[in-house]
Amino acid sequence: MNVSSEGFSTPAATMLVVLDCDSTLIQDEVIELIADAAGTRDEVAAVTERAMRGELDFAESLTHRVATLRGVDESIFARVLDQVRLTPGVEQLIAHVHEQGGMVGVVSGGFHEVLDGLAERLGLDEWRANRLVVEDGVLTGETKDEIIDGNAKAAYLTRWAEAHGVALENTVAIGDGANDIPMMGVAGLSVAFNAKPKVREFADIEIDDDLSKVIERLPRV
Repeated sequence: MNVSSEGFSTPAATMLVVLDCDSTLIQDEVIELIADAAGTRDEVAAVTERAMRGELDFAESLTHRVATLRGVDESIFARVLDQVRLTPGVEQLIAHVHEQGGMVGVVSGGFHEVLDGLAERLGLDEWRANRLVVEDGVLTGETKDEIIDGNAKAAYLTRWAEAHGVALENTVAIGDGANDIPMMGVAGLSVAFNAKPKVREFADIEIDDDLSKVIERLPRV
């Protein structure tokens, strides 16, 4: 049992499923959609690809990519939220986990400014991402607070599992890029989804195209 902030005991969740956002929860890379407005999409996409393959340090690559967004109007967030495409099967997966008494979290190297809207739309239980600095209505090309890299993803999965009373053996980590490997390393089940080769080699199972395929591999409750 857990104790809520009001002091009441609440049942522990049966499982915790944590997904990456870009190219996992959604089919797009949010930073590339924002970079369209800055005229830097090709540059950003090339760096993103190398970072997801594990060829570049994620935090350094994020700093470089975000710097190219300087001067973009903050109205871009609403436009990008309208543009992003949910991955096939994600709504079925979330509904199934909730029906089984589980929790769903998303931890992202992307941005709260877009993930917050997705979280509300999908009914996520937990979510965390980077935050962009906006001054006078435009992006400064910087992030604030902690950078959500691979180690942070692992830490949030562990933290959420503890908060909801879920044993790590009943946690599932789903992602596509090298920065997802640390959280896969602490989860009970790791799923490479449309993943880069390095991630496929590490994960327990590989799934492509449709996230509802994960349902049959979830912990039995």
